[in-house]
Amino acid sequence: MKLVYTDVLVIGGGLAGLRAAVGVKRRGLDVLVLSLVPAKRSHSAAAQGGMQASLGNSAMGRGDNEDVHFEDTVKGSDWGCDQQVARMFVHTAPKAVRELAGWGVAWNRVRAGEREAVVNAERVTITEAAQAHGLITARDFGGTRKWRTCYTSDGTGHAMLFALGDRSIAEGIPVMERMEALALIHEGGRCFGAIVRNLVTGELSAFLARATIIATGGYGRIYKVSTNGIICEGTGMALALETGAAPLGNMEAVQFHPTAIVPAGILTTEGCRGDGGLLRDVDGHRFMPDYEPEKKELASRDVVSRRMTEHMRKGKGVKSPYGDHLWLDISVLGRAHVEKNLREVKDICRYFLGIDPATDWIPVRPTQHYSMGGIRTRHSGESVGLQGLYACGEAACWDLHGFNRLGGNSVAETVVAGMIVSEYVADFCQSSASEINIPTALAREFLAREQARLDALLNGNGT
Repeated sequence: MKLVYTDVLVIGGGLAGLRAAVGVKRRGLDVLVLSLVPAKRSHSAAAQGGMQASLGNSAMGRGDNEDVHFEDTVKGSDWGCDQQVARMFVHTAPKAVRELAGWGVAWNRVRAGEREAVVNAERVTITEAAQAHGLITARDFGGTRKWRTCYTSDGTGHAMLFALGDRSIAEGIPVMERMEALALIHEGGRCFGAIVRNLVTGELSAFLARATIIATGGYGRIYKVSTNGIICEGTGMALALETGAAPLGNMEAVQFHPTAIVPAGILTTEGCRGDGGLLRDVDGHRFMPDYEPEKKELASRDVVSRRMTEHMRKGKGVKSPYGDHLWLDISVLGRAHVEKNLREVKDICRYFLGIDPATDWIPVRPTQHYSMGGIRTRHSGESVGLQGLYACGEAACWDLHGFNRLGGNSVAETVVAGMIVSEYVADFCQSSASEINIPTALAREFLAREQARLDALLNGNGT
């Protein structure tokens, strides 16, 4: 058993955790990141479609601004979001996307002149302005009035995570991989760090810090089928809840994505529908206009998922050994578009379904995708019940998304929350509030408790 000291401990090596670590490091503080897996294999890499930011560069995004993004976010949340948080978010998102461009994210760019696109099942010609040539472009996503979702084909999360991983290396931030947090060290309403197990050696250590940031993602894997990676099991939320002092919030708000493949549950990005893909039933009928004549396939995710479920309950689903499903048709986009902008979807369909989505329809149905709830925090990201404990990203609940989130807002939230929360954490660590004598005796007590728990599990002999 050993003790490790740092100013800031970040639990989670995905987009939110890495961006928070970079922000803290730039304020002159020592920071240490713990990751369950190699950081560049965090679930953030699975994000496909893009991140929302009101740049307004493309022809279909012209006139977009923070106010429009704010209104879309509030409406998309079913009027359940914290509007102060939403304002901070939409104001910071454009800065975040430009920052990432400077760090190496190869955002798709506007090309001046005419180009073809599929809008509402019709092939149309869009004319991009000459003065916008080379600026960051955007695609359409559900629940938005403007094309706002910045993207790198359909591998946005991958590109962002690698850029942030490289940035953390450049900043000299140590990232310790294969490390599992078992418990938070706390006493008297104050968090002092965490007890952590090395998954390679099995050794337990106490990591002591002025501030601890939880950025461990969601809890999708408590569901039988989820688009989430196997590591998304709500670890960070459980750590907070087990303290008895750091409450969770909005845990009943769970998003089901309309288009996960059947039976594997792997996500096909909302970019499929944003780029013009259609939803069809057992008869090949495009049914969404029957329910949502204005937004059709691009209504918000909760609406599309409900309409799909309703349609299947009417007997319009396609029968399969794995239950009813519907069809996602992106063949209407043409092979060139699929192979350029939806290549990850094409690979998923080929490897897991044995089909070519440029010619074949994709079997899909609504599947658990995102948790709006998490560790209840203030606008600063600090836990409402435990001083020195912060959370950001999907592990947190600062009520940005309310009862439903818009596609692209969660990817944006990871880096935006990392930017915002890191500043509050740095302010806290550089204030008198963090000037404490970290109790090593308490750390050893928590170490002994966790070691005893593990020993009981390992030596129980089935009893």
